[in-house]
Amino acid sequence: MTNDDDPVLDDPVGQSLGGRHARLARRLGRAATYLPDVATFSSVSAAPDAEDWADLAELLGPGAFADMFSCPALPPSGWEPVFGLEGRQMIWPGSGRPGRPGAQSGTGVVELGADDVPEMLDLVARTEPGPFRPRTHELGTYLGVRLNGTLVAMAGERLRPPGWTEISAVCTAPDARGQGHAARLISALAARVLARGERPFLHVAETNTGAIALYERLGFKTRRQVTFRGFRTP
Repeated sequence: MTNDDDPVLDDPVGQSLGGRHARLARRLGRAATYLPDVATFSSVSAAPDAEDWADLAELLGPGAFADMFSCPALPPSGWEPVFGLEGRQMIWPGSGRPGRPGAQSGTGVVELGADDVPEMLDLVARTEPGPFRPRTHELGTYLGVRLNGTLVAMAGERLRPPGWTEISAVCTAPDARGQGHAARLISALAARVLARGERPFLHVAETNTGAIALYERLGFKTRRQVTFRGFRTP
């Protein structure tokens, strides 16, 4: 089973773009970014030089948003800071399986696809779990909960560094909260990831104490603190 100190987790975006998400990537030199309709994230090498940053700027275009996710390296002067957000990376322990969050754990849980994108985008707009684009669902499996035919909660697989799968886009409509939907979806996704011999991990803003508490109850442990950063290219 993958070690908790696995270095691929220190660069989950770059490891995903260079591996299982290569088909969804644009590259120039050692810089890479997702296709615009898929995700906002970009990456440079572990020790980027001026050429790496110049390649990324060329990939994205002038005045473009560069979402560097948890990359600790800072771009050269001339790149305008857009945001900085403290957060943490949490991982599933090396053993065990997700517990059943309730007797009705499978009730209403469905797999989502291209036909569900309009509803997924609407739910994201109302709950703001993080970046989500029209083709984000192509990154992995997305599950949802429908009540009376309406999508009220969802979660899915995003970054895919070797041996790991990130659970992301965890969100529940305001009028459907408090019913355990997020716990059921996360547990269902974690079980799928573990069944194929990988381990789930996730990222969360430090201010989202409710989500952190939920993830800890489900069995996730904090691996490291991170800072999410975004910039605008020159």
